Formats: sequence, C-alpha cells, structure tokens
Amino acid sequence: MNVQVLDGQLPGKSIEIGEGFTLEPMTPAIGAVVRGVDMGKVPSGKTKDALRAALLDWKVLFFRDQDVSTEAHIEFARAFGELEVHPFAPHKEGYPEILAITHDKDRPGKENKWHSDVTWRECPSLGSILRAIDVPPVGGDTLFSDMYAAYDGLSDEVKEKIEGKTAIHDFAHFRVMMKKRGASDAEIEEMNKKYPMVEHPVVRTHPETKRKGLYVNVAFTQYIKGMERAESDALLQHLYAQAAIPEYQCRFRWEKNSVAFWDNRACQHYAASDYWPAVRRMERVTIIGDRPF
Repeated sequence: MNVQVLDGQLPGKSIEIGEGFTLEPMTPAIGAVVRGVDMGKVPSGKTKDALRAALLDWKVLFFRDQDVSTEAHIEFARAFGELEVHPFAPHKEGYPEILAITHDKDRPGKENKWHSDVTWRECPSLGSILRAIDVPPVGGDTLFSDMYAAYDGLSDEVKEKIEGKTAIHDFAHFRVMMKKRGASDAEIEEMNKKYPMVEHPVVRTHPETKRKGLYVNVAFTQYIKGMERAESDALLQHLYAQAAIPEYQCRFRWEKNSVAFWDNRACQHYAASDYWPAVRRMERVTIIGDRPF
C-alpha cells in the first residue's frame, strides 16, 4: 500500500506563529507541540485565533509544563466555545465540566479503542482539552490519527460506496456500565430517551476547513443505514482499520502537566493501556460542537 500524506510541514522544525509562540510539528500531517503559551491565562483574541488556526492545521496541539488550576483549565477551554457536561462519566467534585479519568491497580485503563469523543450526541464535541495530573513512569501514551488522511487514502471503489451514507451512533458502552453499576431499567430508559441513537454522515465535512474525513468509530458507531447488516459490518471494519495506519498517526508521551487539545471533528485517538498497575490520572474539558454534515 502506498500511503501519502501531503499536507503539513516537516516534523521537528519550529514554525513561528506570532503572538509569542511557535509550533514544532510531530509528523508531516498531524500533531504539533506548542511553545510559548501559558494556559493559566485566557487567550486574547489574536492568540486564540492563532491557536485555533493551528488546531485546524494540525488536528491536535500539545503543551508542556502547564501547572494550572482547575479554574484556569476550564476558562482556557471556554475561550473556544461552550463546554459540555458528560452525562455518564465521573466528574471532578465541584466541577461538572471536568471529566475525571483515573486508572490504577483496581481500575485498569479502558480507552484503548480508536474513537472520537461523544459521537452518540446529536451535536458531538468540537474538541477536548486533556491535562495529565499523574502519569505512569512508562507507558500510557495517547495516539492520534488523521481522519482526513484516512478518507483520502481509501480506494475510489470504497469512496463511492460510502458517498452520501449515514451511520447510527449509540452510547452502548455507557449503557453497559450503567447496568454494572446497578442502574434500574427506568434510569436506563430515561437516558435512552434523553440521548436516542443518532445518525451522522460516514464521511463528515469539517465545518471550518471544509475537508472530508471519516466519521465512524469502533466505540460508538453501530451500523451503516440502508445496508444489510453483514455488508455494513464488513465495511465498517475496513473503515475502522484506517485509523491504525501508522502514516496517519502521531504518538504523545505524557508528562505531569502536559496537555493535549484535539479536534474531534478531524481526528480519532487511542489511549494505550500498557501501564497497569501504575496510576494514570487525567482531567478533561470538552467543547461542544455542532451537528455533523
């Protein structure tokens, strides 16, 4: 297979952005380390615009040494849009916007599937901002995959097959968790009514860049509408597999107070669960997006 990723610039070479910060690309297409930004301050108009432009170009931005307060984490994210409250996952006490993700000996990591966050919502997230509080001595990296490249790399035959198709997304994984936690049938049915299965395009057009990218993921996509289930399952397996192509990826090694800010509309991510029984503790804020088209 000849994989070509032509957008982006050479990795490892600093790019002067202005507004006092630079970017260091990690790969030609996805991922860049930001230098010179203090997330303890709400970004000004020009800085915010420059960061947003960088996010659109690189799909995920990384920051180091951001020893900021919970309030600062929230306010930094809020500069880019309204924040969501996750209805199923645990929150940091007193901060409903903060998703608390802790894994240790008794709670092994389980985010090791390629996915885009909350695609079971009618309006899935624009982006997520994740900060490392405690990290294992080795392991626990997060991988990100470029969904523009995943679409561009498909054969013409597959592109034709998925053109105009939609897929059904559901919070099935969280429903299972609710049952394990002892939720009643009535409580689960209440969530079913509040968050019914939703239909999103298999190929999404990014609302800002206008580029096409794959928008199905193994965590939340159930089937492609209008296809026989066996055909849908086989096609989805092929589409899911595109995220695992190394040429479409970057990999981030976490350190304490490192931050990743990714565009859920343009990439998927995978948290490697290779550090048990060590502790990995993260906090995430998520920015509400719009309905995919």
